[in-house]
Amino acid sequence: MNKENVTPKKRKRKKKHMSRGLTVFLTVFLMIFMIGVITAGTIVLDVFVDVGLISVGDPANDVAGVDYIDLNNYIANQSQTTIIYGYDSDGNEVEIARLHGAENREWVDLEDVCQDLQDAVVALEDKRFPNHQGVDWIRTIGVMVEYNFSQGGSTITQQLIKNLTGENSVTFVRKYKEIKNALALEQHFSKADILEAYLNTIYLDMGCYGIKTGAEYYFDKEVDELTLMECAILASITNAPRKYNPIVNYDNNRVRATRCLDEMLAQGYITQDEYDAALAEDVKFYGDIQTGRQDDEKSEDKETVETEYNSYYVDFVIDSLIDDLKTQYGYTESEAFRKVYYGGLKVYAALDMDIQDEIEEVYENRITFPKEKDTPEDPAIQSSMVILDYEGRVVATAGRLGEKTGDRTLNIGTSSPRQPGSCIKPLSAYAPSIELNFCTWSSLIANYGINLPGMDKAWPTNYGGATGSPDDLRNLPQAIAPSLNTIPARIIQMITPTASYRFLRDRFHISTLVEGDADYAPLAIGAMNYGLTCLDMAAAYTTFGNGGVYYEPWCYYKVTNAAGTEVILEPNREGEQVISSGTADVMLQLLKCVITYPNGTGGPYAVSGQTNWAKSGTTSDNHDKWFCGGTGYYVGCAWVGFEKEQKAINTSFYGQNPAGKVYKEVMNRIHKGLENKGFEMGDEVVRRTYCTATGLLASSGCSGATGWYKVDHLPGVCKGCSAGGSGSQGGEVVDPGYEIPEF
Repeated sequence: MNKENVTPKKRKRKKKHMSRGLTVFLTVFLMIFMIGVITAGTIVLDVFVDVGLISVGDPANDVAGVDYIDLNNYIANQSQTTIIYGYDSDGNEVEIARLHGAENREWVDLEDVCQDLQDAVVALEDKRFPNHQGVDWIRTIGVMVEYNFSQGGSTITQQLIKNLTGENSVTFVRKYKEIKNALALEQHFSKADILEAYLNTIYLDMGCYGIKTGAEYYFDKEVDELTLMECAILASITNAPRKYNPIVNYDNNRVRATRCLDEMLAQGYITQDEYDAALAEDVKFYGDIQTGRQDDEKSEDKETVETEYNSYYVDFVIDSLIDDLKTQYGYTESEAFRKVYYGGLKVYAALDMDIQDEIEEVYENRITFPKEKDTPEDPAIQSSMVILDYEGRVVATAGRLGEKTGDRTLNIGTSSPRQPGSCIKPLSAYAPSIELNFCTWSSLIANYGINLPGMDKAWPTNYGGATGSPDDLRNLPQAIAPSLNTIPARIIQMITPTASYRFLRDRFHISTLVEGDADYAPLAIGAMNYGLTCLDMAAAYTTFGNGGVYYEPWCYYKVTNAAGTEVILEPNREGEQVISSGTADVMLQLLKCVITYPNGTGGPYAVSGQTNWAKSGTTSDNHDKWFCGGTGYYVGCAWVGFEKEQKAINTSFYGQNPAGKVYKEVMNRIHKGLENKGFEMGDEVVRRTYCTATGLLASSGCSGATGWYKVDHLPGVCKGCSAGGSGSQGGEVVDPGYEIPEF
């Protein structure tokens, strides 16, 4: 081989690796340098504070320009769980719902946390916590040398910083800021403050933020009731919440909880006997469901949690709170929503829990309704109902028939107006005519339609197409009991549609009216542009049973902050006298006739053993059925129809008035065991005998019946039926001389 032609091989240079000792030296040097910078900065800051050049309260001027985290401000503004309470039949406060969006959190003071839980967290997470100044330098240097900050090393104070800021990136800059923030935090807050904030901000999986919700979720206990082993289990979750979830991953949690007990024993927090007893404890998780201990083939669905939706009443409370926050505080929809779901409010709902249970039982199981398929292509009939007392308190509500399928789903009774049919007549015709002194109990009005422009025959007809007759005179109870259409139309013509409309809007506060409703068809037969809700209807009808006072419906007593020290909201519970007591009492007696008269439409639906009043309603082509009625205790309003489609109600299948049937079922249940509670008439009404031929007060020789009258608007006395003849107004007639007011 010719060596001269051989190209010499290049020797590979070996890379020189820095010795481990040098790496450690440089790392320690860097850490010492960083500590020096931070310490110097802190000293300079303290000097500036002492001489008054910098205010400690100014976040921009805190340690080296890093924002100073004010725990007090955080506690006041953090996301906390809102709790809704009700009261049982004994007046005891009962939790009925929690609202927390993605975060379920309740703040708990450190003094209310059992000592074992405090010790478990400190022993496992930061054993030098009582003594360091925010940073455990020994641990930090060790982690930096071994892992270059990629693992652990944070004190409880530093972990709190991460919980508050949400910054978790693994970088030197982030760690540097975290350290400076931790040092600053410990300058301004005590160890107890920091530990309390930490315990209330740790994430414990399953949407639980803080130890209070964690203890309740996993053990159904308060934080001062936990056993030592339960404390160790809870303290072990936060390192990796899903990995150490004791229900989902029981074995993982058991290993870490045992390590927690080891640390507590080694650090002198517990004795050997306490350690042994804790390990021997058979921990029971909430509901005794320890899915983590199931066989693998049975645990595929172990993370599935059965969802229980809030009741329609809770939904109504939420909607009311959002509306009230917008009205009283000027919140936007989004701001009000966040305040309700994340504001840590305590809400004291006004429902009657027993009545709500009864109405839910009837509506969820479609009791009183025939069995039928309910599909998107062929939906079953729907219904809703609202029950109030006579001071505006909403005691119960059901939004739809069948099982509830979500939170804040449509409640037809409170949120979806429907055509009211004849239920509008007492509000639009009878009450205004009595209040404005156009009519009395015995006023005789022709059972015959009125002539309207553009129509070639009298309008309207009565149910079934009956036209009536100009010679067929009826008094008010004879008109209201069978729900005639003709006489309300004549009354509205008498008082004018404008006055009738203003009565609905300004006296009875119907919220869904539009200007187009100031006409005969909407006011006389309920053919309105949008209609009424059961809630508006029931609130208006309560005025007939409480002396003429209107109460805006309310569903909660008060709302406070989490500590209960500040009242955030209270409903308006002051009533407004919208009609005279005399008008209200006359109307109450007229509505009793709907129950007691042989041809009254409400007789079959009276509540057993109670004094009843009522009014039924049916719209054209049987699209809607209504029943609004009451006893001495409650007012109930029920609607039945098809939710989305204008479809006739088959009365041969559903019954003549399915709204009356469901009303009676619910009201009979809630009145079971209650004594009959009637109504007391006020001193603004009197009962008198009237002449059935003339409608005037009866004299000797008149064929008479009794009726109710306002004391300041009595009819004249009949001078003798022969003077005016049958059906005429012989005798002295009172002229009200009343001009329609501008309400």
